[in-house]
Order: sequence, then C-alpha cells, then structure tokens
Amino acid sequence: MNIDVKTAEAIAQDYKEMGDSVQLINGIIDGSQMADKSEEDKKDCVKRNVEHLEIMVAKDYWTNEDMTAVSAAITAGKNYLG
Repeated sequence: MNIDVKTAEAIAQDYKEMGDSVQLINGIIDGSQMADKSEEDKKDCVKRNVEHLEIMVAKDYWTNEDMTAVSAAITAGKNYLG
C-alpha cells in the first residue's frame, strides 16, 4: 500500500502547511519574521523549512497545485543560507 495515498482534505492541509513555510522563509529573509532572533536561529529555521518544502514537493500525490511560490521560497532560502 502506498503511504502517500491521501484524502483531498489531507492534501489541501499539506499544501496549506507548505504555504506557511513559504511565508516563514520569505518573512525571515525580508525581516518581518523572527527579527528579534539571532542569525543562527533564523538560519536554522529557514534550513528546516526549506528541507520540509523539498520533501513535500517530491510527494507523488500532487495534481494541479501551483508550486511556483514553493520553488521560489526553496531557492530564496538556499540563497539566504549561502
């Protein structure tokens, strides 16, 4: 049995959570999120969220979801991390 078989609701929740990661990565980069945290904490958070997005993008259950913002956040996050 394929463990990636999910209901439409579960897929929608995964997509929403990916959007949350996109917002967090972009917010850290633009200074609107975690501004009071150390650079080390911000980079650690960006790293975890980029890894999460990379894992999620690779799932085989996506259909017509727009991954443009996700791909951009992965690229921006990696650039931020150096």
